[in-house]
Amino acid sequence: MTALEEKPARLISGPGMLLVWFYGVMVVGAVSRSVYQIATEFDRAPLAYALSALAGVVYGFITYTLVRGGETARRAALVCCAAELAGVLVVGTWTLIEPSAFPDATVWSDYGMGYVFIPVLLPLSAMYWLRKARLRADVTR
Repeated sequence: MTALEEKPARLISGPGMLLVWFYGVMVVGAVSRSVYQIATEFDRAPLAYALSALAGVVYGFITYTLVRGGETARRAALVCCAAELAGVLVVGTWTLIEPSAFPDATVWSDYGMGYVFIPVLLPLSAMYWLRKARLRADVTR
């Protein structure tokens, strides 16, 4: 096997598997909720439902990159986790400052309070894990 054919470094060993599980649950929760709300009551809170759908897509991409593994996937996941955290912080703050902008909650409303604050804790945990995965990869080289 040549260097170009090497299997990508795994990102889901140990606690990484727990991250994949949590992100998978969040994909199902955010996507199913937003699909139902967009299909049945989109005119009630279009911004909230669109943001929940976006959150589901972001969660799905992060889940995929964690499972895929490798340095490129690790970097992509790190960027998406940072974007996810920024979204949670912006939407969370926005829902506190201007609640009327969100007649219905999003996944990221009130920093993810409706999801037991997992939306704010998950990207922080994932970014920590992904940085440690990079350090482990550097040590093994």
